[in-house]
Order: sequence, then structure tokens, then C-alpha cells
Amino acid sequence: MQCPKCGSEHIRKNGHRRSKQNHICVNCGRQFIDQYTPQGFSSEIKRLCFKMYVNGMGLRAIARVVETTHTSIIAWIKQIAAKLPDAYIPEQLPQVGELDELETFVGRKKNQVWIRIRGRSFSARDLGLGRRRP
Repeated sequence: MQCPKCGSEHIRKNGHRRSKQNHICVNCGRQFIDQYTPQGFSSEIKRLCFKMYVNGMGLRAIARVVETTHTSIIAWIKQIAAKLPDAYIPEQLPQVGELDELETFVGRKKNQVWIRIRGRSFSARDLGLGRRRP
């Protein structure tokens, strides 16, 4: 067995820590145990949580399935999101769109406005704005 800090093989036992044998290096005084057990969730579990999130499952529901906290899942999603590229922004906006009918409100629900188009494909000059006639 070697010291993880200095690489020396001059090691003594130094009690137990969390029911594992603790060792100390005589040369540098570093305390350590034989084998460290990995803590945390595997990358497969994190990937499964991300898939469930992308498919519309709620954070707390995912936490119940995986048996962890929702804050851990939020942290995993943020880690993955930081690796994703920024959203694609086209250099030129399209001149033609497709729309049947659109209802929207301006300011509040009393100000209801309908957007009508002529034909299936339209450009900005083919739009009509106004109140809907019953």
C-alpha cells in the first residue's frame, strides 16, 4: 500500500473511520483509507432522469422514481444544459409563413383581436387585423 500524497510505503494503521480501516503515512502525515467507495449516482441514472425530464415528466415525480431529491435532478439538468450549444438563430427570417387563423388579446381580454389571412401561405401584406364578425 502506498500513500496517495507522497507515494511512500511507510504506512501505519490509525484506527477506524466509518467502519473502515484508517491509515496514516509516517513520512507526510496524510490520513487515508484503503479503498474509497464512489458516492453519488451513476451516469446512467442521470441520463435516465434527463430523458424523463425531456419527455415531460415532472421533477418531483422523477425524484420519487429514482429515490433522490428534486434539487439533485435540477443540478444534473443544469450540468447537461451548460454543455449544450446555444439556440440556432437564422441569419435571415423567412418571408412566407403558414397560418389559418389566430386569436390574441391586446392588453386585456376586452381587446380581442383576430388575425385573418388570405390563402394558406401568406406574406406580411396578406394579413388582416380587426374584430371578429359573428
